[in-house]
Amino acid sequence: MDNNYDSAWDLVSSDKGYLPQNEELYKKKWDEWNKRDWIKWFKDNLSFPFTVRRMEDDDDALFSVYFRQQPFRLGHTMEVMRLESNNKDNGIIIKVKEGREIGYIPLCDVEVRPKTDKNFWSVREYVIWFTNWHAANA
Repeated sequence: MDNNYDSAWDLVSSDKGYLPQNEELYKKKWDEWNKRDWIKWFKDNLSFPFTVRRMEDDDDALFSVYFRQQPFRLGHTMEVMRLESNNKDNGIIIKVKEGREIGYIPLCDVEVRPKTDKNFWSVREYVIWFTNWHAANA
């Protein structure tokens, strides 16, 4: 992604919830995302390794102090080593490293840090698309 990237399709907080800054651009992006072969596209648009923070985790163990301290949990920062696989329920699975531990988590659960990282918008597009696609097809 270049420095002139137009993120006007991105969601912003409003009194009606999170809505796109530009509805027309969001609809155009949505059509583009639905046609995209994400694995192939990521091979051309991501640079490995890169740092992410886990922002989502559907595991109920996150309420346990013990499990929160385990690697790869909500709020943890880790390094993405590569794309591992793709499946209907969890989307693209990534191989990550946290300290000396290696694990596998859904790409849709993470956010690239820092926001200035060249991978930020590529992953952000996927996370928004997958979340909306999964909700519409659940």
